[in-house]
Amino acid sequence: MSKVFVAGIGAVSPAGWNVAALRAALKKNEPLPVQALARPGWEKPLNVRLVPNPATRLEFLAHPRLRRSSPITHYAAAASLEALAGLRANLDAKNLRLGVIACLQSGCVQYSCRFYDETLKNPATASPLVFPETVHAAPTSHVAALLENVALAQTLVGDPSIFLQGVALGAQWLAENRMDACLVFGADETNWIIADAFAHLDRRAIATAGAGAVCLCRDEKFSIGVELAAITDAHVFSARQNRAQAAQAMRRQLGKIPAGEPLCDGLGVSPRADAAEQLAFADCTNPRIRPKNIFGEGMMAGAAWQCVAACDAVAEKKSVSACVSLVGSNQQAIGARFVRAEFGLSAAVPAGNIRP
Repeated sequence: MSKVFVAGIGAVSPAGWNVAALRAALKKNEPLPVQALARPGWEKPLNVRLVPNPATRLEFLAHPRLRRSSPITHYAAAASLEALAGLRANLDAKNLRLGVIACLQSGCVQYSCRFYDETLKNPATASPLVFPETVHAAPTSHVAALLENVALAQTLVGDPSIFLQGVALGAQWLAENRMDACLVFGADETNWIIADAFAHLDRRAIATAGAGAVCLCRDEKFSIGVELAAITDAHVFSARQNRAQAAQAMRRQLGKIPAGEPLCDGLGVSPRADAAEQLAFADCTNPRIRPKNIFGEGMMAGAAWQCVAACDAVAEKKSVSACVSLVGSNQQAIGARFVRAEFGLSAAVPAGNIRP
């Protein structure tokens, strides 16, 4: 893999609207408080973890493109702007070619519900202005318009493993000299339909929402001191390779994790959902970072938080390297390793395959 550096990270989570809040919650290592969410037609509410209202009005909401945007766009925009803050403040980065890759799972659920609710009640009065906000590409379009200097934007839809596919695609764009920097964000929102779906699958799962963003760059001088050292192949679930086998294949390709270096995994509170990843890393005694235990099931946002947490651990010099394990719900298993840039460790780490 050609050298790919991390120029910035951003996050919006139930802990707050920046990486510092995410870091503090992970350090405390206690599940965040649960809120009750009404479920139409039922007396008993659903348990969720909601993103708190920002302390002050978000300045970017004044942008004309974001006047009707849904919460998922607000989360994505805030995380993206935080990840790009260093580049945007650097005069040497003023003319960089920027790419944007958005990764989503459930997408714009709240506006979809609103539109279809209006349509079912009275099709003649359903607002056509709401419909554009229901499509998966809406957050991508809004963030690209907000940033203005975007040369290429792409939306990827899938299970949480798609976030590392987005990182791999961004690395490929940089390697092919199509971009100078690439922003990869993962975001999802929740409402009673998503929370109810999780309740049916596993009553212990707590639905949550938010976003995470990682900005990749080619020039080390823009780096926050973190390098993307490796991404494994995407080990797809199929009739020939079940979820557990795919997770084990990813684990083998990720290689031995140096003693004491953290593994940011996707394990939560569901033994059935966690079984494949648990088995794959059964021999791993490294420290674990587990965002799901703190924030809940954030879908694509949760996967992004894993990568942000890994990069943050390295950037804050708490660790020389950190690994990420993503065993998706129904598509693939994929892993990555981030290292401290000045240590030059990437040459000693198997790079895997960065094809998207």
